[in-house]
Order: sequence, then C-alpha cells, then structure tokens
Amino acid sequence: MASGDTERAAMGRALRLARNGPRGVNPQVGAVILSPAGDVLAEGWHRGVGSAHAEVDALSRLPAGGARGATAVVTLEPCDHTGHTGPCSEALVEAGVARVVYAVDDPGAESGGGAERLRAAGVEVVGGVRRDEGSALLDSWLAVQRLGRPRVTVKWAQSLDGRVAAADGTSTWITGAAARADVHRRRALADAIVAGVGTVLADDPALTARSPDGALLPDQPLPVVLGTRPTPADAAVRRHPREPLFFDGRDLPAMLTALRERGAHSVFVEGGPTVASAFVRSGLADEVLAYVAPVLLGGDRLVTGELGVGSIGDAVRLELASVQRLGDDLLVALRHAQGPEPREDNS
Repeated sequence: MASGDTERAAMGRALRLARNGPRGVNPQVGAVILSPAGDVLAEGWHRGVGSAHAEVDALSRLPAGGARGATAVVTLEPCDHTGHTGPCSEALVEAGVARVVYAVDDPGAESGGGAERLRAAGVEVVGGVRRDEGSALLDSWLAVQRLGRPRVTVKWAQSLDGRVAAADGTSTWITGAAARADVHRRRALADAIVAGVGTVLADDPALTARSPDGALLPDQPLPVVLGTRPTPADAAVRRHPREPLFFDGRDLPAMLTALRERGAHSVFVEGGPTVASAFVRSGLADEVLAYVAPVLLGGDRLVTGELGVGSIGDAVRLELASVQRLGDDLLVALRHAQGPEPREDNS
C-alpha cells in the first residue's frame, strides 16, 4: 500500500488538478489513482456540470480492472447520489479500489455520505488529508453549501460623518485612488456585482473591474441591476463584457437563488444606499466593506436608509473583522454578528 507521504504528495497533485476545472454550481475536484506500490496510474478532474466527476474521469483512463487494489486520492469526499452522473462511491467500489483518501467532507445532504458507503463495501477510507488546503480551494463553494445561497458582500464609500454624497448629489470621488483600486480588485474576485437602477440612472456605472489605467481586468463579475425602472439602451452597464441581468429587486432571496443556479458563489453589492439597506435589512449582508474617507460632508445623504431599527436594542450588530489603511482612507471590514466569516482575499 502507498505510504502516507506518497498519498500526501498525490493529494497535492490532486489539488492542483482540481484548479483546472471551472468554479460554479459544482465544486472543483481533482483525483489521482495510485497503484499499491504508490505509482500514479491515472489522474482526473471535474470539468463542469454534466461531465464526469474527478474520480470517474481518472478511472476512465484505465483499462478494465486497472484500478483493482488501487488507492484513489480525491480532494472532496466521493459523492453518494445520482445527479447528472452516477454516485462516485459506487464507481470506486465497482472498479475494485481498495483505499480512498480524501481532503474535505462533502457537506451536501444528498451528495454526502460517500465515505460511509465505501466503508460498508469494505473499502478503507481516510479523510482529512491536507484538509486545510482542500477547504481553502473550496472555500466559496463550501460557503454556498452552508448558506444555501451565494455569500454577499455589501460595499460602500463614505465620508467620516457617514455620508455617501454632498448636498448636490456629487460623490466623485469621496475616496482616493488606493481605495478605488482595492474595490476593483475585489470586483474581479466576485462572481456577480449588484447595483440599483437608481444608481445606474444617476451615475451610469460600467460595473466592470478595471486596473488603475482603466483597462479591463481578466476576470469580470456578472452585472446585475435591481429595480422596476428600465435601464436605458445606451447605459454603460449594457456594454459590459458580460450580458447584464435585471431583477425587480422585490425578492432578494429569489434573486440570489437565480445567481446560485448560474454558478455564482459570491455577490458584491455596491448599488447605493437603497440597495445596501435592503440587503442589510433582510439579513443577507454576510460582509460589509466600508471605505471611510477623512472628509466631512454633512447633510442627509446617509450610507444607509431605513433598516427597521426602532430602538438601540434593535440595532444591526456587526463584528469588526479588520481595519486597513489605503492611502488617506480606511477600509473597515465587518461581518454579520451571526454570519459566516468573510472570504479571504486570496481565495
């Protein structure tokens, strides 16, 4: 049987293979099949919805009986349900695999349980090998499984006294270049970006992720506009590299479900006080990013509107995650007091 060091090395290879697959509705998963002596017999990864799972992809590269007595090293616990494809647990048993090593437990109510099925069939199973690295790879997908929806980050830029614009409505620019560059970097990390139609009509944002020189970054979030008013045909958002989606904004959970079905793991909300307040009021703001500039504006253009807070006991409580200086501005990152931890920047 392959040694523990050999299996850990194979898991490292499987984690790298997993990144070849797309991030979306299904998790990124890699697999390596080892001979009893520890030699690599086959490799595979999941290529997207409807395609063979990583284990089956690897097994398909072997002749009949080629995996008998082998060890399968997989980044995620083999699934135990029939979806677009059959259960990987059954495929491994039928192939004659003697041992399965995996990194992360599958949290799915339907898909989980593969390890138990394998053990019941007499296969030796070891979980948690390089778990931290596997969890980091699947961080956003695992968050979706926990929440039942994409993770939501609400962002705004404000003056020191909590205003988003001056009395005449101007807001360009409250924060400096370093803060704006950080926002665009985070846009590129998100799967979707949400703005209200009021912001689209007032500011005509492109909702793209750009470098400081204005060039489009390689990764672009899916633009989403909320509201009942129509978006003009010549609006900048309609020239986005990805075709925008439009929702009336009355049912935010349904909108998030629709984005999840499109494979979105993370949603970046920066659509103005009305939209920001709606997400916070609905308890859907998992993370809040407040870019605070050392300026005072006064007036009534506050960063949030009505939140349903009648007294101090009803206040929306947030936990401070970090404070970062960006030029002359501060980025204050907060998370919902009962919510999940925000995604690491390098995920």
